[in-house]
Amino acid sequence: MSIVNVKQLQKIAEVEFSDIVAEAIVSNINELRIVLIDGSFIDVWYSLKLKDRYSYHWEHRAIDGKIYRHDNAPHQCWQFVDTFPKHFHDGAEKNVIASNISDVPEEALGEFLSFVQNVMKSL
Repeated sequence: MSIVNVKQLQKIAEVEFSDIVAEAIVSNINELRIVLIDGSFIDVWYSLKLKDRYSYHWEHRAIDGKIYRHDNAPHQCWQFVDTFPKHFHDGAEKNVIASNISDVPEEALGEFLSFVQNVMKSL
């Protein structure tokens, strides 16, 4: 199993997305918390035990009741999704659609932060 360079992800968040990121905190060898300028946050997590397991979770419930999360936990209830086990929780836990996020962590974070940036601009 390879360890993801969360320090590099922290740098991407703080430099490339400084318009929406207040700070990015490496909380563990495999975890990053990104605090956004609106007070919401993103948790990025990579499993240390299960190869290539990840989660990119934007916790926005305190602002508008929504969550957004790309993950690849193989929950059987999401088998219908074309990209299973990859899936995207689009605004709610039970609203699940296909996830085409990159398998490369640096690219995936950029894609997810671009999504967040676009949502924040539309609010």
